[in-house]
Amino acid sequence: MKKIPLDIVALSHSVTQSHNYAVVLGEQNGPRRLPIVIGGFEAQAIAVAMERMVPNRPLTHDLFKNTLDTLNVELKEVIISNLLDGIFYARLIVQKDGEMIEIDSRTSDALAMAVRFNCPIFTFEFILDAAGVVLEEPEEQQSKKPAKSAKKKEQALSAYTVDELTQMLDEVLGQENYERAAEIRDEINRRKEEG
Repeated sequence: MKKIPLDIVALSHSVTQSHNYAVVLGEQNGPRRLPIVIGGFEAQAIAVAMERMVPNRPLTHDLFKNTLDTLNVELKEVIISNLLDGIFYARLIVQKDGEMIEIDSRTSDALAMAVRFNCPIFTFEFILDAAGVVLEEPEEQQSKKPAKSAKKKEQALSAYTVDELTQMLDEVLGQENYERAAEIRDEINRRKEEG
């Protein structure tokens, strides 16, 4: 079967399931999106890696990456390989001493590892046919929406001084709230750029 390359294009709260998140994978060179509902911890693991944040102690996925690196095992690609009864299945394709090995994985964990190893993510046509959605809005309108929500977050953080933001950043990192930490870090960086 032909593998279809995907990119992570969004990570947000799930509209259909409270206390869960949705990671949205976008077809490279195509309009289809593949939304996958994941848990909060897995969403945090993906967000931390995407934001290049360094937690005080290694998260589980960081530990696994460090272990693979130590054993000279390279994650070559992640494949979302099946969809049964609404559950996505994934495989890690790793290379050890020239031998390719497939490892069964939850899709959320596989995506968290893909971000850490900066490796490609693939799926198959039948999965996109079954669970994919076609992006209906033009790309320009899609790219404007996140900017509006980001602006609202900036306005809320703009009430604080840089010293207060730095203190808040330390507190949320201690609480391992990496999504909030990313927002605070972005606000601090924005102010540094301004002046």
